[in-house]
Formats: sequence, C-alpha cells, structure tokens
Amino acid sequence: MTNELLALFEYYEKEKGIKRDTMIDALETALLSASRKSIGPAREMRIHIDPEKGDIRAFATLIVRDRVTNPYDEVDIFTARRLKPGIDVGADLEVDITPSNFGRIAAQTAKQTMMQRLRQAEKEMIYDEFKDRAGDIVSGTVRRFERGDVYIDLGKFEGVMHQRERVATEEYNVGDRVRAYVVAVENGARGPEIILSRSHPNFVRRLFESEVSEIADRTVEIRSLAREAGYRTKVAVYSADEKVDPVGACVGLRGARVKNIVRELNNEKVDIIRWSDDMRAFVQEALKPAEIKSITIDEAKKSILVKVDEEELSKAIGRRGQNARLTARLIGWDVQVQKDESAHEAFEAQVAGAANAITVAGIETEMAQALVRGGLTSLEMLANDVDDVDIAGVLGIPVEEARAVREKAIIATGGTISAGDTSTVEETAAPEAVAEEEPVEG
Repeated sequence: MTNELLALFEYYEKEKGIKRDTMIDALETALLSASRKSIGPAREMRIHIDPEKGDIRAFATLIVRDRVTNPYDEVDIFTARRLKPGIDVGADLEVDITPSNFGRIAAQTAKQTMMQRLRQAEKEMIYDEFKDRAGDIVSGTVRRFERGDVYIDLGKFEGVMHQRERVATEEYNVGDRVRAYVVAVENGARGPEIILSRSHPNFVRRLFESEVSEIADRTVEIRSLAREAGYRTKVAVYSADEKVDPVGACVGLRGARVKNIVRELNNEKVDIIRWSDDMRAFVQEALKPAEIKSITIDEAKKSILVKVDEEELSKAIGRRGQNARLTARLIGWDVQVQKDESAHEAFEAQVAGAANAITVAGIETEMAQALVRGGLTSLEMLANDVDDVDIAGVLGIPVEEARAVREKAIIATGGTISAGDTSTVEETAAPEAVAEEEPVEG
C-alpha cells in the first residue's frame, strides 16, 4: 500500500499538477470514513499519512477513566499512564488505534474514495485555472465527437465545442489541431466545463488583437463587429490618432495581416470598415461595394432607409440578404434597402403627360400610353412622321385600325385626309388665306 500510494502521489503530482498536500488531505478524509468500518466509532478519530514514506496511522482522543464503560470513547488509567506517565483521570489522551488488519479492506475502500476526491480536486483545479481565461483563444487537438459536440484536448484539460458553437462550413477530424475562443467556464453539477467556440464574433476580435499590434496597444479600436460564421464578417475600426489609418493597419502590408485572419477562418470573407460618427457616411462604408442613391434616417425609431438603383440592389442586399443584415448588426439600427423608384416615377409622369396630350384626339388612354412608350410622343409625330404600318407595329393592331388612329391625329392637328391616298396629309388653309386661281389665257 505504501509503494502504491507514493507512486499515485507522484503520478498525479507530475501528470495532473495536483499538489501532494491536496491528495493527502483527500486520502485522510477517505480513510477516516473507511476506518469506522474496521475500527469502530472511536472518539475524535483522525488519520495521519506521512507524505514522504506513505505510512498510514489512525489515532483517537480518548478520556482517561478508572473504569472503562465505553471502549470507543474511554481508556483505563493504567493503560493511559503506560503511554503517558503522570496523566490523571478525566484527561484526554491521543492513542494510536491502528489495527493490524487496517489495510486491505479499508485501503481498497480508501483508494476508491480517494480517486473520487482526486477527480473532484482535478475539476476544481481546472475551474480555478480557467475561470479567468474566458475570452481568450486556446489551442488544442480534436479528441472525439459526441452527438455533434466536439471535445478538444487542451493538454491537462478538455474543452467542449457544442454544435451551436461550431462553424457550419468547417469539418473537424480526430487529431486536427484547432484554435478556439473560450466562451465560458461553467462549474456545474458534473464539474467544471470549458465551453469553446469558433463561431463566436469575439473569436474574430481576438484574432485581430493577436495579429494587429495597433489594436493590441489601443492605437486602433474595434468599435463594432458583426459576423455570420463561415460566410462573412464586418469589422468597424477607429483611431483617435489622425496619423494612423485604422483600415490600413488592420489590412497590413500587401494584406498580410488580414490574410492570416482569413486563413484561420477558413477563407471567411472579412470586410474592414472605417468607423464614423456620421451615420450617413458609416452606412455608405458598411454597404460597399454598392453605390447608394439616398439615405433617410429616423433617429426616433433608430431605422435607416437606403435607396439604390436597380442594378445596385443585389450588391447592397447581398447574398440571401447578408450584406444588409450584417450592416444592421454592425450599426445597431434597423436598415432597410429598397430600389430607388424616383427615376422610374419621373419617367412614368412624363409618359402620362404625353399620353394625356394624345388623348385629346379621341385616342384611348391605354393606346396613347402605348404610343408614347413606343416613341410616338406627340400628335404631330403621329400625323406627319409615321405611316399606318409604323403605328400598327407599335400598337400590335391591324393596319386598318392603325389608319383610324392616324386619321384622328391628323384631324386634331388641323390636317385633311386625301381621298386618293390616306397616307398623304394635306394642310387645310384658312378661308381668308386661300387665293383665287388666276384664269388661264387661251
């Protein structure tokens, strides 16, 4: 038992980092419980273990009596004076009560109990060491998988990356070396649990702090960060020093710094944006590369309405709304992106105005609008610049119906329709302007 104990002490001390004093205290408590089975309920019993030799002794503090009535609590005066000369009746005497068989059964029970206490001590040590490391990045090796959770070997300890903390686009294999963010260290009923994450936004924040020295020394500050793990991250940076370009500091020479971060994130896209107190300028930066037409800010509702041209709409919204969604998270306001209809509305107003001018000739409104959209924007054009076939082609109607439309335009513009050729327009002069034909001399 002595050799086994010493070997056990040395193993836990070197491999697990548990102090020998902690193990001895645990073993003494365990043996005290086991001793009551082999020794009995001795008064004020205690166990002592020699930390160097591994010897185990049991002691009890008994009361000296002339006559013993309770052997578990009392010792007779003759036995007491052999152990300690001059002791009087009624005094307390610590007696070595280690039995001859105090070994196998008690030791086996003690070993099992001690293992439990040592595991508890190990868990407490994990909690003490990691409780202040929440928010740090740690490295480890993938050890096993349980129902979607990834267990990572951190050396002396083990962390767990729950399924919700994983990145959907990443695959992990046993033996892979990974870095992860310590979300929390929880001391639950089953002991401390180190919760790790690779999808947490602060994982990206810590990567920037480790790669960008200006962020580490507070020259550059990360004001805001929004992330959809595995796909895209937006980081807003700011520097109070006008001589420092916060975006350039994060990108690094030839993009070296941000490339290291992107590589760690398995090619997740990272947008680095200059922070601005001017909300309009900030929104424009955040929604790049889209070109913004107009921005309407409602401070009371903390909402922003952004309008862009139709060809810029897909850029502003992003794939599955990702760009607009991350911008809203980055700013902390509700951001709505809409297509700018002002140019379309102006065009429609022009169409309506031109169509109204054509309807005065008795042409139906829908037909007038179709003519304007086809480029025939006035009655003069209908009467003078096109023929029946052109109008039929624009409206998609028979030539006979197109001729009737053109005739209405001719009449409305003061022209006359030739009986011989309906495609020819003859101007009708006012009566006072008509000159009499001079007689022809024969």
